[in-house]
Amino acid sequence: MNLWPIIAPYAKGKEPADVPEITVYPLKDAPEPTPAVLVCPGGGYACLCDSYEGHDIASWLNGFGFAAIVLKYRIKPYRHPVPLLDAKRAMRIVRANASEWNIDGKRIGIMGFSAGGHLAAMTALHADDGNPVSPDIVERTSSRPDFQVLIYPVITFVQPFASMGTQLNLIGENAPDAIREFLSAQLQVNDKTPKAFVAHSSKDQVVPVENSRMFVEAMKRHNRPVEYYELDEGLHGLGCGKGEQWRQWQERCKAWLLKL
Repeated sequence: MNLWPIIAPYAKGKEPADVPEITVYPLKDAPEPTPAVLVCPGGGYACLCDSYEGHDIASWLNGFGFAAIVLKYRIKPYRHPVPLLDAKRAMRIVRANASEWNIDGKRIGIMGFSAGGHLAAMTALHADDGNPVSPDIVERTSSRPDFQVLIYPVITFVQPFASMGTQLNLIGENAPDAIREFLSAQLQVNDKTPKAFVAHSSKDQVVPVENSRMFVEAMKRHNRPVEYYELDEGLHGLGCGKGEQWRQWQERCKAWLLKL
């Protein structure tokens, strides 16, 4: 389903790339409302790896009792704040439709991979309660996730550990320091940041593992619940949907999710 009923904010046209949407994988036949996860595929804000970081993840989540919603957010040439607007709108839609989709409104989280992990963290960190006077019921709904799952995420836009390709695609080369700091998750953690599970490989050659380490340390400084799993092996993508490293993070993540 489209995120907006007519045309999305900042839309440059009406082609598929201009139309953000979600694909919903509910568990309507479950005996009671289920937890749900909004899934943000990665791709450096230049493409969307929506197979192994999107629809395959939805099937995996369904397999142990979680509804899943895969987000197709707008990417290059779209820049900040467009992807964040798309993700926040998607969270509002999930909350607004929780009853219809048999979802537990107190257990709706967000999950992202690489640049999608950055978007997931930004959604959690810059959430709002909605606009109570909006004529659109969706816009009156909170965009805050109850938990976040960040897998080999881009976290910082501040050197020395910034992922320059992702940064260039989202904000360009000469963005002001204030924007880069606003989009650096480790600088935005506060006492209300949703609980998190984070996984990253120490051998990641694209997004330095220090990204996740900084975020985890920020969570701890603010006494926020966080579980961190650092793999000793595995390149960026951790096998891209297959292999031992992929199995390892999924196993740890599943155990964490089932305790929510």
